[in-house]
Amino acid sequence: MMEFLARLVPARWRRGVPVVPVVRLTGAIGAVTPFRPGLTLAAVAKVLERAFTVRGAKAVALVINSPGGSAVQSRQIFLRIRQLATEKNLPVLVFVEDAAASGGYMIACAGDEIFCDPSSILGSIGVVGATFGFQDLMRRIGVERRVYTAGERKVTLDPFLPENPDDVARLKAIQRDIHAVFIALVKERRGTRLKGGEDELFSGEFWAGERAVALGLADAIGDLRGVLHARFGDKVVTPVVAPQGGLLALLSRRSRADAVNGLPDAALSALEARALWARYGL
Repeated sequence: MMEFLARLVPARWRRGVPVVPVVRLTGAIGAVTPFRPGLTLAAVAKVLERAFTVRGAKAVALVINSPGGSAVQSRQIFLRIRQLATEKNLPVLVFVEDAAASGGYMIACAGDEIFCDPSSILGSIGVVGATFGFQDLMRRIGVERRVYTAGERKVTLDPFLPENPDDVARLKAIQRDIHAVFIALVKERRGTRLKGGEDELFSGEFWAGERAVALGLADAIGDLRGVLHARFGDKVVTPVVAPQGGLLALLSRRSRADAVNGLPDAALSALEARALWARYGL
């Protein structure tokens, strides 16, 4: 009788069964519109907290598939994962799918170990900014740009005005500061596992899985099921911790569907996300 009742209990609640909750972090980081919410701390905080509080968890597995995006949101997500790992004293195992590049790799560094596929893309430890220049088009169609500011540097890198070398120099200085933060984070987390020279590792270049492992950006080639079964046994349970549904989620989706004015933003967001993935040939 007791054996029969035990079978009715979900596997992850049974005594002695190893549990490793899984969280998927997918998409561009920080790009948010009503139709295309990106990865942000606000979007993933509750999911992460639920994963780290699963009863009997032996570790937390993160499945990452991201081409990068906002440096701030990437670091905020990284910090939250490390805070929870320390508070709950749980190891974090990261599994890279198509890509953990740029900000996606920053988040991957929250893992105590990083596994990837031979065809995964990892790295791109750098900072990029892009815009357009329309000043010649404006002149051809006879449109004059008029900008009024209080503060001589209030307008910089205006795509409708000729490029100002001073503006570019200021932008590059900011990018160097952000790049230095990224480099320090990677060095702190990967430490002596890094094998390449700094000029190579931190140039913004990216690599496929085998080369990333050789450079110390990842620890081994491996998939989630294979690694977890080898580490915790064939009975390991891997519940996927996803955002909660219910009435609030339904209302949220309905409000997005009603946001007709958000269609232009959604189109631009889709193009931006496509450009991020295309940067890595994906």
